[in-house]
Amino acid sequence: MRILTPILAASALLLPLQAHADDITDALTAAIEAYEAGDIADALDEMAYAEQLLQGLQAQGLSALLPEALEGWTRTINAEAGNAMAVFGGGFSAEASYAGPGGNFTLTLMADNPMVMQMGGMLGNRAMMAMMGEIVRINRENFVNQDGELIGLIGGRVLIQASGGAIDDMVAHVEQMDFVALQDFGR
Repeated sequence: MRILTPILAASALLLPLQAHADDITDALTAAIEAYEAGDIADALDEMAYAEQLLQGLQAQGLSALLPEALEGWTRTINAEAGNAMAVFGGGFSAEASYAGPGGNFTLTLMADNPMVMQMGGMLGNRAMMAMMGEIVRINRENFVNQDGELIGLIGGRVLIQASGGAIDDMVAHVEQMDFVALQDFGR
C-alpha cells in the first residue's frame, strides 16, 4: 500500500495535463477529419483551437517558473497576463504580484516575443546596459536597475522585469529563480 499511494498521487497530478492533451488531440483529429471531408474552414478553426490550447499549456509552464514568495511575503499570479501578447507580436508571458513587509512589486516574464528579441542587443551588451542604469548581477546573470525597475534577459529569449518595489526585495525574489529552466522554457 505504501508504494501505491505515491503512484496514485502522481497519477492525480497528471490528470489536468491529460485532460488538456485529450482536448488538443480531439481538436487535431477534428481538423484532420474536416480536411479529409473537404471542409477547409472547419479544419482551420480546429487547428486554431488546438494552437490556443497548446499556447495555454506553454503559458502555464512559464507561470510555473515565477519564484515562490519569500517568507513573510505573498504571491498572486495574474492568470490573464498572457492574453495581450498578440499586441506585442506573440509569445508568452506570466506575471505575479508580491506583497510583503518591504512593500509590493510585480514580476513579469515574457518569452519568445519579437519585442524581447529586439531588446536582446541592448540587454546582452554590458556597455549598453551600463548606459541604461546600474548593472546588478544575480546568479551570474546581468540585470539592469533602471530607475528602480530591474530588467534582465535570460538565454536571449526570456525577459525578466521586476518593478514597483525596493530593489533588495526584488533581487531576493529573482535570486530564487531557475535561470537554466527559464532558458530551456518550452523546448
